Order: sequence, then structure tokens, then C-alpha cells
Amino acid sequence: MAQRRHLRDRLIAGALRLLARLPLRINHALGGVVGTLVWYLPTRAARITRINLALCFPEKDPAWHRRVGRRSLMAMGQALTESPWLWQSRPETLQHLAIEPPQYARLRARPAGQALFLCAPHLGSWEFAGLQAAQHGAMATLYSPFKTPEIDRWVREARASTGAELAPADRSGLRILQQARDRGEIIGILPDQSPKGASGQHAPFFGRPALTMTLLPRLLRGRTDHVVFLFAERLPKGRGFRYHEIEAGPEVGDRDFARAAAAINAHVETLVRRCPEQYNWAYKRFHPAPEGWLDPYRKA
Repeated sequence: MAQRRHLRDRLIAGALRLLARLPLRINHALGGVVGTLVWYLPTRAARITRINLALCFPEKDPAWHRRVGRRSLMAMGQALTESPWLWQSRPETLQHLAIEPPQYARLRARPAGQALFLCAPHLGSWEFAGLQAAQHGAMATLYSPFKTPEIDRWVREARASTGAELAPADRSGLRILQQARDRGEIIGILPDQSPKGASGQHAPFFGRPALTMTLLPRLLRGRTDHVVFLFAERLPKGRGFRYHEIEAGPEVGDRDFARAAAAINAHVETLVRRCPEQYNWAYKRFHPAPEGWLDPYRKA
């Protein structure tokens, strides 16, 4: 068993090194092929994608659902293949890939102790957005270790190379985020990641209740920090990435977690509607369902 795991890890490491060396245009083309196969084969990801698009866009016709579903899985394939390429890239390369500097960069000159929360959902290239963000100031971001040691090492080194401090998804990680907040640093959050256990709040997302993290309003309580929701749209043929940003107001830090979660989901939904073909629809966003609602994935 140990030998098989070692062989698997070596194969994964070899594949990652190969993907890291491919030109970005070819890398993205390969990722698109992977996603297309996932769409046309009877995969779990394709089934969940179809369910989510039907729930969130019931007004769209079947042809639109098929087109967006296929392109979404192509984008997820590209997110997979581009990651090792981004991990080994120099900060200067990442900077040149942004068509325009992110608008949040103007917030670098903040009053002492005022933090900047960057909320990047699973839309576009969240890996690119996270890696580049650390170039604009000291940054802490939540991190869940990868099970494969080679991937985990690569990710840690890549994110550390641009200046980010990784905060594990546990109590020690929460303390790291709180300390970074108190120092007025940048804090990276995935706002559409379902929280574990009872640490979330159901709130509307595309008209349906989705379990939503309350980490952001907890960290913002009683503060006047900046909060920006954003994504980096992946442009065709490896031409780079274009930022889309929304500067949030005090609603995302409401002491009523239900109202705060609704505001968070509203901002995420606004961004998703700008580029639905690059959202991760293969994620069980509406699980677990609240009492009185059926689980839409019970057969997926």
C-alpha cells in the first residue's frame, strides 16, 4: 500500500512539473479538453453541474444550460492545469498577466490597523487572484492542506513566495486571521465555501437557501475594515486575467448573521452572473439543505 502511494505521488509530481512547463495557452487548451471529457462522460461533476444550473437559472433554455455547463467544466479543467504553472511563476510574471491592476490596490495606503478583506469565490482563477494579492501587502489566507505531500509542498512554497501566511482551517488558523486583521493586513477568504459543522447560516443564493460561512461577519464585528469581492476572469488563449470587483459596505459585517450571510451571497451572485461559465457549478453549494427543503443532490 505504501509503495502504491509513493508511486502515485511520484506520478502526480511528474504531471505537475510537466503542466508547469507548458506555455499557458497550451496549458489552458489541455485543461479545456479535460473539462470537455468530464462534461460528456457520465461523471458526478457533470450531473451536479446540470442540477445547479437548473436550480439557479430556471428561466434559461436547455441549449444555454448545455453551453454554460460544458464551458464551466472546461474552466474547472483549466483551473486544475494552470495551478502548477501559476505556482512556479515569478511574482513579475503574475503581475504582467493582469490586464489591469486590481482596483483594490489603491487601498494599500490604509489607516493603521484597518484591514482589507479580499473575498474571492470559486469563479475564474481564484488561484491567480490569491497569489497576486500578496504582492499588495502582508496577507493571511485560510488553507486546507492537500492530501498529496508533493502538491501540498508546492502550494505552500508558491503562496509563501509571494508573501502570504497560510492559516489552517482550525482554531489556530482563526487566531492567525485575527492577528492579521488587527495588524491591518490583507485577509483572503473563499466566501462561497460551505462551512463545517454548525458554523454557518443558511441564506439565499440564486433564490435557494445555501449554507454560508459566518467567518467574515465574525471578523468584522465592530470594525470598519475594507471588504472587496472579486474574481479574475480567465481570458482566451492564455492572454491573462481581467479583474471584476465589488467593494462591499457594512452589510456584510451585520451583527445579525442571517442578514450578513444574505449580503455575502448577494455579492457572490452578482459576480457569478457576470461570468457564469467560469463558476464551479460542480460543487454541492446547496448541501446540506435546511429543514423543510429537499436535498437536490440526493440522486447525484
